[in-house]
Amino acid sequence: MASTPTAPRGCRSDLASRYQRLCDLGEGWGIALEALAAVGAVASVASMFALLLLICKVQDSSRRKMLPTQFLFLLGVLGVFGLTFAFIIKLDGATGPTRFFLFGVLFALCFSCLLAHAFNLTRLVRGGKSLPWLVLLSLAVGFSLVQDVIAVEYVLLTMNRTHVDVFAELPAPRRNEDFVLLLTYVLFLMALGLLVSSFSFCGSFPGWKRHGAHIWLTILLSVAIWAAWITLLLRGTLGQQWDDTILSTALVANGWVFLAFYILPEFLRLPKQRDPMDYPVEDAFCKPQLMKQSYGVENRAYSQEEITQGLEEIGDTYAPYATHFQLQNRNTPKDFSIPRAQARTSPYNDYEGRKGGS
Repeated sequence: MASTPTAPRGCRSDLASRYQRLCDLGEGWGIALEALAAVGAVASVASMFALLLLICKVQDSSRRKMLPTQFLFLLGVLGVFGLTFAFIIKLDGATGPTRFFLFGVLFALCFSCLLAHAFNLTRLVRGGKSLPWLVLLSLAVGFSLVQDVIAVEYVLLTMNRTHVDVFAELPAPRRNEDFVLLLTYVLFLMALGLLVSSFSFCGSFPGWKRHGAHIWLTILLSVAIWAAWITLLLRGTLGQQWDDTILSTALVANGWVFLAFYILPEFLRLPKQRDPMDYPVEDAFCKPQLMKQSYGVENRAYSQEEITQGLEEIGDTYAPYATHFQLQNRNTPKDFSIPRAQARTSPYNDYEGRKGGS
């Protein structure tokens, strides 16, 4: 009679061997990543509920239009944390297709949402209007659908080539190479998102540059994580037994990067009031502006300052075209000649009774 294998410490005796990493105390990495993934999944769900509650409090219409895309992004982050359990569980006919299909699809969804947000920021930072929420959501879904088609074709062709356990039976170097090649489009989305988000730093409205910085830093850290796990997976220096550990660690680390460097800063800015400095002044051509002389000869008659100075220097001056001038009393010329004595004419010279010549 064959003896039944003993269960590892921390697991039940009747637990299937494929699930023993979830509770095996001898392989603590599985329990640690399981706990981090569970906390991240709870944080993602809580963020989705918080996003629904903040819809009525968002005063900025441009930020409100991004909420559906950010909700879709949180769904992708929740899937990333949930997929971690598929890599903790041993690779077999059930977990193989799930790994190869969902890994690229979920990350393509997340990076597509970031790319759509970055495209919208390049308009806002230059004074343009925000895209409608339906257009932003369509951009995010459209970018991610390409990876869906690629993953479906690969999984169907690979499974129909032999049988359902082909992923577990493939040699480890070949399986890892196929896994990385399947994610080529996701790498393209990461590079494009990093490039477009850097364009949001060039503009006249600095308030939107902070959102671009969140996206740029999130994608940059994701690139660092992907470069690390791809290098470790393809070189195989740690051994085949570490492949699942590397991939599950990359999932958890990238999921927390999404939450800490993009979702949390965005949530902190959502309830803030609309800043007029983030938008161009409307109807600027109808508002009075200071006009500067660019060419021609200055008309001194219209300069009140020059008129005032002239009055102080030359005294009484009459400025016919001045907007504010006072009427001045002109002084009459004065006679400074010395009067001479003259004989006074008698009033009786023309008297009728006087004889002529006497």
